[in-house]
Formats: sequence, C-alpha cells, structure tokens
Amino acid sequence: MSRILIIEDEESIADLEKDYLELSGFDVQIESRGDSGLEAALHTDFDLIVLDLMLPGMDGFEVCRRIREKRDVPILMVSAKKDDIDKIRGLGLGADDYMTKPFSPSELVARVKAHMSRYQRLVGAGQKTNDIIEIRGLKIDKTARRVYIDGVEKNFTTKEFDLLTFLAENPNHVFSKDELFRRIWNMEAVGDNATVTVHIKKIREKIEFDTSKPQYIETIWGVGYRFRI
Repeated sequence: MSRILIIEDEESIADLEKDYLELSGFDVQIESRGDSGLEAALHTDFDLIVLDLMLPGMDGFEVCRRIREKRDVPILMVSAKKDDIDKIRGLGLGADDYMTKPFSPSELVARVKAHMSRYQRLVGAGQKTNDIIEIRGLKIDKTARRVYIDGVEKNFTTKEFDLLTFLAENPNHVFSKDELFRRIWNMEAVGDNATVTVHIKKIREKIEFDTSKPQYIETIWGVGYRFRI
C-alpha cells in the first residue's frame, strides 16, 4: 500500500484529506508541525508528501527545501496564498505541484494519483534491468550471478557459473577443452584439461534432467563441448 504524509496544521483540513486518500487505498500519516513533518519525511519512506505552506515550527518552504536535499519523493504543496510569487518559490524549491485552498478533496486525490504514477514511471525508466539469458527452462541472471532451472535456483561456484554463461552466450559453437580452460581460467591447459571435464560434469548435474542425455551441454567426441540451442 502506498504511503502518504500530510503536513498540515489545520486539523479539519488534514482529517478531510486523510479520509479521502484512505478511501482511495492510501496509508496516510498526519503531522501538524513543520519540524515534526520534516523529521517524519526524512526518516520514514513515503510515496508522496502533501505539504502545507503556513506551518508552526518551520514553514513549508523550508520543509520542502530540506526534504529535497535528502529525498526525491513527490511533493504536493498546498496553501491559502494565491500569489504567483509563492507558487514560483515553492516550485523552485522542488515542489512538484501547487494547489491553492480551498480545493476539492477529490481533486487532491486525482493529483496525488497522477504524480505518483508519473514518478513511478520515471523511476522505472531509470532502473537497469538485469542481464538475463533464458533457454528452455534454464535462466542465467548474469547481473545477480544466479542460475535457475524451471524456477528453482541452483547453487553454482564462480567458475561453474562463468563456464556455463560463456557456453550459453556462444550457442552451437564447439569449443575444445583447452580453449575453454584458457577462456575461463585465463591460463594454458598445459596438457591437463581434466578441470574442464569435472566442471562440465558438475554443471550437468545441476541443470540437466538426464545427464546421460544432456539437452543443454553436448559432448562432441574428440573435439570438446557445445551448448545446444
């Protein structure tokens, strides 16, 4: 449930805003002073803040400025002041919107929803998605370095993960044991490629339904291994 902080010293207005927001499915907290509202905003996670301009303890301009120094939460400023200079100042300090009292509670709810939706889209657009390889029930999350088979996570050592990922990223290509050893361990095999064989065996035990008939990593006799896609 999304959380809303209302910083408003007029109890009747705060309660009315709270009632309408809660009816719309929000969890709402009220603070009646600017200083206590700032404390709540900085130490509790809220999805949006409704901030009155005229407050005891600290005015809304200062509260907005200090929140913006620490948090990127949407701020909807409300005030009985109708002067453009106050709107300009509030928006300049980082408020996302400015509503002049009196206003309809339903309009407040509509604006809250609009700003939260916009913020969530912006945050989602800025998030990097994990680099993932998915092949027939096998999921390799390269970013998190995790492997799943049909949704079940399997534990892999560092080299097992690196070897599986390398093969999966180069499907249908046959690699010799010596080449795989050089690629994954960054050294010459020096005639001993048993390390690769052991790691392939362990990987198969974790991802193959039937290790005698592997569906992912095939053995090409006399040559090496191939990831089948």
